[in-house]
This record gives sequence, structure tokens and C-alpha cells, in this order.
Amino acid sequence: MSPHEKLIFVDLETTGANLINDRITEIGIVAVDPDGCIERWSTFVNPGRPIPEFIQGLTGISDEMVETAPAFETLADTVRARLQDGLFIAHNARFDYGFLHHAFARAGHALNSEMLCTVKLSRALFPAEKKHNLDSLIARHDLIPEARHRALADADLLWQLWRKLNAVVPYEVFSKTVQTLRQQPKLSLPATAEN
Repeated sequence: MSPHEKLIFVDLETTGANLINDRITEIGIVAVDPDGCIERWSTFVNPGRPIPEFIQGLTGISDEMVETAPAFETLADTVRARLQDGLFIAHNARFDYGFLHHAFARAGHALNSEMLCTVKLSRALFPAEKKHNLDSLIARHDLIPEARHRALADADLLWQLWRKLNAVVPYEVFSKTVQTLRQQPKLSLPATAEN
């Protein structure tokens, strides 16, 4: 890990957990430049399909909230620019990265970012702990949630977690663990993916 590296904390809300059939409803990004400048950005995304009631209850995002939002294809260039030149960091990163990978592919773009999963980071740094979901990490590290299951608030929780870990874990250990866990995902778009 380089101290001169941009960190990009990402969280998505979606219509469900299926990479092929479900779609993104909200994107939250907290980008931290090497000089410490923080830029927060979020947007609703029109998924082009109804949001299931269970997901509406979990996230608080309704069909009415996204009906006038842009489709991902309209946002693709903006999102890609915000994800460039930095380390993509997410909780259960394969989920967020996978959804974005598929959304970019449907829009005719590619996503090629190095990725770091904060679940794996927590497991590596605290192997004696049994739970590493975000709610457990909030309690364990005294993080302050603004609004759970909303994209920007959860991305900001990851930035809070990063700072807490930097404060309690020796720099050499933290840096080496991050370097070991970061990866270039190898995902492909299934031939059966619908547009």
C-alpha cells in the first residue's frame, strides 16, 4: 500500500443479490486523495424494474425515489471517472464490484480496478473474531452509522473503519495485509445476462 494512493470506498444498493437479473438502485462513493482531500458522491439509479418490498423495507429506497433517476448507462462515464486511478474498497467487495462490472458491461464499458474487500481485511487483522459483517464492525470499532443500507452512508462507514484500523493496527502490519489482499478481479459477463 502506498501512502500516495487514492482510496475509493464504494457501496451499492440493488434490487436483490442476483448479478444477472437484479440492478443497482443507488451508488455511494467516498474518494480520499493522497493529500487527504475527501470527495463524497452518490446518486440514485433507475433500475428499470420494480424494487421488491423486502428491499424497500431494508434500504428505504422506493420505486418512487428512483423513477426519475438516470439509468446506469447514462451514469457510466461519470461513475467510471470516479473509480479511476485508485483502490476500489468495499465490504463484500465481490458483490459491489460484480454488480458494477456487469452494469458497465451492459453499457458497453469495462471496469478494471484493483479491489480490496474489508470483510477479508477484518478477518486477516482480527482472526479471533467470529463476525465480520458491517454491523459487527460498527459495534467492535465504535463506528458512527448515519443511515444503514444507504450507499453513501455505508461507504462513509468504510472510510471510518479504515481510519480506525490505521489507528489500532501497526502500520507495517496494516500495509502488508492490504498489499496481500488487494487483487485484480477476474470476472466475466455470462452469455445469458439480460440487457
